[in-house]
Amino acid sequence: MTDKSAAAAARATVFGYPRQGPNRELKKAIEGYWKGRVTAGALRTTAAGLRRANWRLLADAGVHEVPTGDFSYYDHVLDTTVMVGAIPARHRAAVDADALDGYFAMARGTRDVAPLEMTKWFDTNYHYLVPELGPDTMFAADSGKQVGELGEALALGLSARPVLVGPVTYLLLAKPAPGVAAGFDPLTLLDRLLPVYGEILADLRAAGAEWVQLDEPALVQDRTPAELDAAARAYAYLGGLRDRPKLLVASYFDRLGDALPVLAKAPVDGLALDFTEAAAANLEALAAAGGLPGRRLVAGVVNGRNIWVNDLEKSLATLGTLLGLAGRVDVAASCSLLHVPLDAAAERDIDAQILRWLAFAGQKTDEIVTLARGLSEGTGAITAELAANRADLASRAGSPITHDPAVRARSAAITDSDARRSQPYARRAEAQRAHLGLPLLPTTTIGSFPQTDELRTARADLRAGRIGTAGYEERIRAEIQEVVSFQEKTGIDVLVHGEAERNDMVQYFAEQLTGYLATQHGWVQSYGTRYVRPPILAGDISRPEPMTVRWTTYAQSLTTRPVKGMLTGPVTMLAWSFVRDDQSLADTARQVALALRDEVDDLEAAGTSVIQVDEPALRETLPLRAADRPAYLDWATEAFRLTTSGVRPDTQIHTHMCYAEFGDIVQAIDDLDADVISLEAARSHMQVARELAAHGYPREAGPGVYDIHSPRVPGPDEAAGLLRRGLEAIPAERLWVNPDCGLKTRGWPETRASLENMVAAARTVRAELGAP
Repeated sequence: MTDKSAAAAARATVFGYPRQGPNRELKKAIEGYWKGRVTAGALRTTAAGLRRANWRLLADAGVHEVPTGDFSYYDHVLDTTVMVGAIPARHRAAVDADALDGYFAMARGTRDVAPLEMTKWFDTNYHYLVPELGPDTMFAADSGKQVGELGEALALGLSARPVLVGPVTYLLLAKPAPGVAAGFDPLTLLDRLLPVYGEILADLRAAGAEWVQLDEPALVQDRTPAELDAAARAYAYLGGLRDRPKLLVASYFDRLGDALPVLAKAPVDGLALDFTEAAAANLEALAAAGGLPGRRLVAGVVNGRNIWVNDLEKSLATLGTLLGLAGRVDVAASCSLLHVPLDAAAERDIDAQILRWLAFAGQKTDEIVTLARGLSEGTGAITAELAANRADLASRAGSPITHDPAVRARSAAITDSDARRSQPYARRAEAQRAHLGLPLLPTTTIGSFPQTDELRTARADLRAGRIGTAGYEERIRAEIQEVVSFQEKTGIDVLVHGEAERNDMVQYFAEQLTGYLATQHGWVQSYGTRYVRPPILAGDISRPEPMTVRWTTYAQSLTTRPVKGMLTGPVTMLAWSFVRDDQSLADTARQVALALRDEVDDLEAAGTSVIQVDEPALRETLPLRAADRPAYLDWATEAFRLTTSGVRPDTQIHTHMCYAEFGDIVQAIDDLDADVISLEAARSHMQVARELAAHGYPREAGPGVYDIHSPRVPGPDEAAGLLRRGLEAIPAERLWVNPDCGLKTRGWPETRASLENMVAAARTVRAELGAP
């Protein structure tokens, strides 16, 4: 096919779309089902309606091929576990008794059975449920969900492409099941898994699928020769099947690297590549591999992970270059649009000038369709769109919102000493022990306490003007009093104020910092039914006035025990926002760090002796390629130290991380130079404690003994057992006792019981150690 005919054949498509609905209807239906207020039938009806609405929206916008199978009640990797029959033994009875309840049991656990472990989906803030596999795992095809959803789309008269997690990525994301040797490699199950994928592909073909997309994002990471060989074998097998649809193998989030020639040589019918995060590298590698003559290339030229408008002329230039490298070039976002909000047009409180700079899922769909039309019909067909786009880009580049000379001057004046504590840890630890007087195995929580319906109602009433500021603040004071009183009665050693006034750990601060924008409807799925509204980092950052001092000092006035000041760290403030793309992340991180440093200094001046600066996103933002990591970790750890290094030696600095793989950033954790770190550890059975010990981590640590992402209430014996496992790795004088994460999403009854059991466990183990 010539370049001209390849252009004429160009079509618009997407890999996936936000699942929640414009008013988070899916979240409400699922949580209603969990509480017994919504029937299974009603839940399924809601879900089917949301799928139909998404497909029709896409088709009406001009998308030629809609995705199916990307919809999920909880997580698409969990859906894949069900699809291939890899149900853990502990959940088999629940799944056999009721497929839907069993599905949610795997996601959330039950009173008696622990859920699957949860961790971050590559370097995003989406969480997936980790498959548990072992040498005895037997797979079995269950294509019901995929076939059913394809049928729904075809019944609407739409061209549809099922999207599945690919077999290589599925196995690379898995971990050894409980009781299986830690060295077991799930990839050894590939030959057992491939026939199951073959059955599913045959079922989809029989159901009417012309194309099926197999997502292999794990191949954009550094891969060993054995792993690349596994990918080659997988697609030689699947591509060689006679009873199959056409296969589109998709990668995203980074450059495909050594895996690109492997897939280019495989007998598959097309590839989908990311031409935003890794445009130059993927373009060069594709050309070096000889392109995809006679085959389909889906070019991800619209950023599926950020919310800034696309540079249409730049994307068209990229697409024009790609025309000579494939038989057909289609236009898409770089990845599923799951990672961005639904529709910027719903935002009424953002200045109209700034709104022109933003593209959520709806606007990105329009960009994709515009680019496909420009490619297939020529730029003359989109003259008006190109002119409007140029004006939008110029508006942003020239806006005073994006540049604050004072902020830039302060950032440029940073010296190395600004990011170093005045004394080494050993001397600080002595000063802190004398100042705080804590017992062995001190207990604390991560920060937040349950956000009750009453609190959310009060916040909504304040926004709507139904109550005044005085009435709202009285409600917050009462909540803080209850939280502090409960912690004192329970026997917790280092208290928190509970964060009753905070809507979200990033948004709360973003709303008080210059340079940030908050949305009203910009919900994005984090995990399950947990949705967040990432703020938008649009300009230079500064802190006009204290943000947390008032409520922290109020809580401290209620008790003689230390109350932690609670802040969100600079890396997480970036990672959980839609960050600006017109300057380096390192420069933005320094601006945020300096603003937070002012808050840390004010907290200390107000008498706060323990200050926690959370960095749960430090690991998730780690670049996917090892070569890119040292530079990232340099600026990320510097930003944390810049935030925290202005305090006295006897002020104890904590940090917190959760739900990520920490083993490959232990040195970076050390480089933060925090006095205490708390980490998620309950689901992984204290793995992180062992990783810290292997590294020789010299400071204090609190690996969690209570999994807060499950409704289970762990008993005192269970928590004590995890604590003893922690002591095998971390000496008692450096071990803290805490939950895995904040308690915002939990209810008060389970929170009370779990924390009482946690304190009882600490007392039991203290007694075993002969400590008071």
